[in-house]
Amino acid sequence: MKDKRSKILFFVAEDWFFCSHFMDRALAARDAGYEVLVLVPAGAEIERIRKAGLRPILLKIQRRSLNPLKAFLNIWHVVSIYRRERPDLVHHVALKPILIGTMAARLSEISRVVNAVVGMGFVFTSQSVTARVLRPSLRLAIRMLLNPQGSKVVFENGDDLSAFIARRKVRPEAAILIRGAGVDPAKFQIANSDSNVPIVALISRMLWDKGIGEFVEAARILRAKGIPGRFVLVGDVDPGNHASIDRSILEQWNEEGVVEWWGFRSDIAAVLKQAHIACLPSYREGLPKSLLEAMAASLPCVATDVPGCREAVKDGDNGLLIPARDALALSIALEKLILDSELRRRMGLRGRERVVTDFSTDHVVAQTLALYKEMLSA
Repeated sequence: MKDKRSKILFFVAEDWFFCSHFMDRALAARDAGYEVLVLVPAGAEIERIRKAGLRPILLKIQRRSLNPLKAFLNIWHVVSIYRRERPDLVHHVALKPILIGTMAARLSEISRVVNAVVGMGFVFTSQSVTARVLRPSLRLAIRMLLNPQGSKVVFENGDDLSAFIARRKVRPEAAILIRGAGVDPAKFQIANSDSNVPIVALISRMLWDKGIGEFVEAARILRAKGIPGRFVLVGDVDPGNHASIDRSILEQWNEEGVVEWWGFRSDIAAVLKQAHIACLPSYREGLPKSLLEAMAASLPCVATDVPGCREAVKDGDNGLLIPARDALALSIALEKLILDSELRRRMGLRGRERVVTDFSTDHVVAQTLALYKEMLSA
């Protein structure tokens, strides 16, 4: 079949993010007969991509850079790659690849474009002067480049999909809902609840806009009240992100004993097996994989009532939702679950049921391949 010989190119700003969130879809496309290319900066996961039978193409791009000249040079570099490779379909992941890649696709006369909105990033979550200054121009760029003719825009949650349609940034017929990266429930065992001291785990990159400051403050409040619990941060710093927390601050919190910082861990299933509660007080998400993995491990979740988080967590069902940037509300929700083991068990089981029904890898892969087939046959 003609579409089985088609070439699909993923453009992602980080190799580790491609491996954690898009590898399953890329492998499924490969197994379906497509040639799969991955345009990505060089990183520690490049060999993993290559060994998977995918073809990496290296690109020098800095996520942290806001320099317009560098953006212009990046566009022309991507144009040269698109003109050389002539992919039949390009799949851009996250804001910077969407803007650079869509412009390059236009200049290369590539019309089949999938733009994946996986969170709006630093400029739209930060209250800093830099973010506020850049926001209007980025909104204009999104309006111009997000949904050109022939493209589809993939959203990870219904809130973002509805908002972008209402603001006329996306044509309704071009908006597609594919909920996150998907999780394989078979890879996660039911969490261990034998410990006398409940462990509350926040698994993410160490970014301020993940609500880590509020998590630490909530831990202080609960310790002052004598509530038993271990409050654990799992994840590394991310110097390429403007919201990254300085390593010295994390080490100070760890030494102080208010939280435990376990750093980067590749064995997330083993981490979740030790935990009793998962927490992600983020300011905004696409659809956080860390919550879906916690749900697969039958953990109740405490998260913020913001786009992305509330797609995964239903308040009172598989967890509790609290307002963003509210450490006191976070402490109250965590206290409720810490002190009620039966509520934790019931919410945790509901979370796993929801993963199996709505968020499995099989669902995500099937929807993505169907989208590719539809676009390549048009």
